[in-house]
Amino acid sequence: MAHNLNFNERTGRYSFFSVQQKAWHNLGQIVDQYPTSAEAMVHAGLDYEVIKSPLFTKVTDNNEKEVPNYFANVRSDNNTVLGIVGKDYQIVQNKEAFSFFDSIVGGGHGILYETAGALGNGERIFITAKLPGYIRVGSGDDVTEKYIFLTTSHDGRGSITAAFTPIRIVCQNTLNAALGSMSNIVRIKHTAGAKERFEDAHRIMGVANVLSIQMEEIFNQWTKVSITDKQVKRLIEHALCPNKETFDLLKKSAIDELSSMFKNSVNDAFAYAMTSDTQQMETTKGTLFGAYNAVTGYFQNVAKYKSEEKKLESIMNGSAQKRAQKAFDLCSSFSEIGSDIFLMN
Repeated sequence: MAHNLNFNERTGRYSFFSVQQKAWHNLGQIVDQYPTSAEAMVHAGLDYEVIKSPLFTKVTDNNEKEVPNYFANVRSDNNTVLGIVGKDYQIVQNKEAFSFFDSIVGGGHGILYETAGALGNGERIFITAKLPGYIRVGSGDDVTEKYIFLTTSHDGRGSITAAFTPIRIVCQNTLNAALGSMSNIVRIKHTAGAKERFEDAHRIMGVANVLSIQMEEIFNQWTKVSITDKQVKRLIEHALCPNKETFDLLKKSAIDELSSMFKNSVNDAFAYAMTSDTQQMETTKGTLFGAYNAVTGYFQNVAKYKSEEKKLESIMNGSAQKRAQKAFDLCSSFSEIGSDIFLMN
């Protein structure tokens, strides 16, 4: 897969770091100890600023004219143009993105920077920070770590996005789910000021605290709910269902009319559910929690993507996230009423 990591010609290194683990595509820097925010910026090659520069157009061979109300975002260390923005666009410097995390816990105590990097020419950056504590499922070693993932861009496209992202350690499954009306994602416009961003930093921490408590209760309840292999297969089919046409075919059990791509995806996810070592644990084998992990684990560990960036986008806020949310909703319904009519068909 293509990595799309930024290569910093000034340092001769890829703009990425991770702690104690093999770096992305064996590129970037691996560090032994969790760094401070200032150290993480250097390790990840994010120690540059972005300047909002006037934009000019060529009128004649010897004459240029300034373009009103539009500017070029220019990377300070190599003068690369990262994007064109309007007059109201507020640059969020890389160091401000890290201060977003630091402000949550008063200077960084308790929060651990685990990965960070830049994509493309440096127009998009991402940071993953580990939060204190765990989500513990069952009585054994089935532990989920708690992270906040942040991404922002300098090209004028998209908002600053921060998401609470619990990851099940044994298989690196991202267990994103929205509980009720609460989303695990906070989006901040680039027109927002520092005060609003500071408030949103604490909002995402509040979301993380509430969701982690609720998820732990729900997941532990699901380990006590039995589900048959046939029901797991039906749950996977409905969770991965891409449109109403496919849904109608599933309701009619018209399997032969389903697309080969859909059937292959379902079969791969079901195979993961039945054979993966992480699906044979006390918490997952024959349980509703295992059925949910079959869907999240498929997208995290089995499904193919055009690039690591596409995989990240899909899992955090794309089709994979929507399918995982559907699986979560189906499991919630199954748990509440003991069965669900389309799972039993």
